Amino acid sequence: MTDGASIRRARLAASPALLRGSFRPFFLGGALWALIVLVLFICALSATITLPTTFDTIAWHRHEMLFGYLGAVIAGFLLTAIPNWTGRLPIAGAPLAALAGLWLAGRIAILCSAVVGQPIAAVLDVGFLLTLAFVAGREVLAARNRNLPVVVLVLLLAIANGLDHAEAMGVPLPAGLGYRLAVGLIVMMIGLIGGRIVPSFTRNWLAKQGASAALPGQPTRFDMAVLAVTALGLAAWVVAPEAVASGWALLLAGAAQALRLARWQGWRAMREPVVLILHVAYLWIPVGLVLLGLSIVTEAVQASAALHALTAGAMAGMTLAVMTRATRGHTGRDLVAGPLTVALYVLITLAAAIRLAAPVLPIDYLSAIHLAALAWIGAFVLFIIAYGPMLALPRTDGKL
Repeated sequence: MTDGASIRRARLAASPALLRGSFRPFFLGGALWALIVLVLFICALSATITLPTTFDTIAWHRHEMLFGYLGAVIAGFLLTAIPNWTGRLPIAGAPLAALAGLWLAGRIAILCSAVVGQPIAAVLDVGFLLTLAFVAGREVLAARNRNLPVVVLVLLLAIANGLDHAEAMGVPLPAGLGYRLAVGLIVMMIGLIGGRIVPSFTRNWLAKQGASAALPGQPTRFDMAVLAVTALGLAAWVVAPEAVASGWALLLAGAAQALRLARWQGWRAMREPVVLILHVAYLWIPVGLVLLGLSIVTEAVQASAALHALTAGAMAGMTLAVMTRATRGHTGRDLVAGPLTVALYVLITLAAAIRLAAPVLPIDYLSAIHLAALAWIGAFVLFIIAYGPMLALPRTDGKL
């Protein structure tokens, strides 16, 4: 064992349980922050409170969900997956605490940016993603692993974050460029990583049930073509969000993603919630891309509804699906969904569906938004109740 590996193993053994794996502080912190952000956002919308941030209320909510909550989940997933990809020991102890502390400092600084100043908030916030990219890149390059494109996506997400801050500080940029770039990048992350884990986990479960014929396989050239079409459609939307050509490119990408998802045979896993939720969450990607395309080429669909299909649907649904599965697997528990887990899957899916349908529901729009928010809050409360102890306490099997 090399000196570096010995130091990491010793640090891992000496660390409290919460700092023995990146998924622990980041999944728990991300879930708590998602809950806090939505509660504060609803209170601010209702004029109950005034947030001490330089962002307007909607921009702050959007920024903190994309770069705050999702930034934490990406860090937790990536730094937990990298040891599996590379065979290197995980980051733990003080270095992990420092990285999580940087993430938290960014959240507090942005919320209080009217007091501490937007530049300081931007440096802390963007600095977290740059540090994450550096740490992840160092691990991947040291092992000469093939997953460097994921690190590049994190670097691009840091750029998107910087653009969002620059716009908030009055830099003359195309309106919404930073958040559109972030949405596009995160959709591509889901497409890239989800394209590996969804068919793989589905295949494994079906094989355990005795199925043998026509099982879902790993990505092929077809999947690469779908990702390329999706990247082109999203890039067109990022650069020219109102161009008709962008709309048609998104419609093509949505159709391609729907065909890709169908090839994974999610209907065969209806009896296993931890597998089924992956398909349900991924379904929001083709739905969101098609709706986003329609919002450009017609006036029948609102762009906000399409964006919430991608964010509240695909991003929130997929992250909770991965967080529950990874937490169970990395804490020595069986990959099964108990009643609380099933309930949070239902609630997060319901939250996205209500938010998407809010303009046409037989209740006033604001009431529909509040109803969707309650379902979202319920999902994350259940995650914290069910998975908070798992994340904070040692593994059940005694392993590190």
